[in-house]
Amino acid sequence: MSMLSSVTSPFTPPIVKRLLGWNKGEGEDKWSEKAVKSLVKKLKKTGGLDELEKSITTQNPKTKCITIPRSLDGRLQVSHRKGLPHVIYCRLWRWPDLQSHHELRALEFCEYAFSLKRDEVCVNPYHYTRVEAPVLPPVLVPRQPQGDVPSELPLLDSNFGSSVPENTNLPENFDSNSFNIPETPPPGYMSEDGDQDQQSPVSMDSMVSSPSNWDSATETIPTSPSPPLDVMPVTYCEPAFWCSISYYELNTRVGETFHASQPSVTVDGYTDPSNADRFCLGLLSNVNRSQVVETTRCHVGKGVRLYYIGGEVFAECLSESSIFVQSPNCNQRYGWHPATVCKIPPGMGIYF
Repeated sequence: MSMLSSVTSPFTPPIVKRLLGWNKGEGEDKWSEKAVKSLVKKLKKTGGLDELEKSITTQNPKTKCITIPRSLDGRLQVSHRKGLPHVIYCRLWRWPDLQSHHELRALEFCEYAFSLKRDEVCVNPYHYTRVEAPVLPPVLVPRQPQGDVPSELPLLDSNFGSSVPENTNLPENFDSNSFNIPETPPPGYMSEDGDQDQQSPVSMDSMVSSPSNWDSATETIPTSPSPPLDVMPVTYCEPAFWCSISYYELNTRVGETFHASQPSVTVDGYTDPSNADRFCLGLLSNVNRSQVVETTRCHVGKGVRLYYIGGEVFAECLSESSIFVQSPNCNQRYGWHPATVCKIPPGMGIYF
């Protein structure tokens, strides 16, 4: 049991002191007290305080679900920090070294487990069990002895890019100007099952191939089996940064690229020095900045906050002005055109 109860404020409610007395962690006393106060305030409205104290003092998983409303992005903000609510309170009262929600699994009888994505979230720390963080299997890559890698790659045939494939017929009366095709098609996007659907520039020749050629293209082409490769395992490692942010004024990039390493990052228009979880645009200077850009920058304000949650990105508009997002991943998720631009009003958010 922690000694937090002896260092709390004399104005701290008795129930908060008792709950803090079961804190498993060390340090961050003030933040822990705020986290408990926040939970107590929410549970007073639902009458779950007695069940919470019973669960923590008896350490009995057979207690009832202790629920709080699920927020828009699933996270709970305490002071200046945000985290998943069940992770916060499991770390507070059971496992102080808990790293992420991937290490938690709800018990079968928990009706409001975080993974169920219901409107209420169970934060009973004894309704979760700890599991080892999953380790991805190593990727097998071919062994390449030193000296076997060519220093130069062979050049393609100079006529390769302009040649017509043998299985297409180009009509004599074909007018290339009759097709309104953008020079740069929308980029590829990630499908729901994780496969990359990469859109490549479409050959004009392949678009006008005859129906007979379309039929022949569907035939299976026999391939010879590949010989076994000499492979070696390479362990997968998460990248140090989950996103990179570049700031542009019209078509000019201003300042250095910001690399996000924290689970959330705020991009705003203020002039405080940037740190690991904040990118301030107000400090960036541009000698060629126009008056239109200056006026636009005044509307950035509190900007936008980006969250990296379970492999997905959530954007929340903190500014008093709307923000606009173009994300092929987001558009594919909601069935929109890949080039759609989405308007996010103040106080709203969206998953990419």
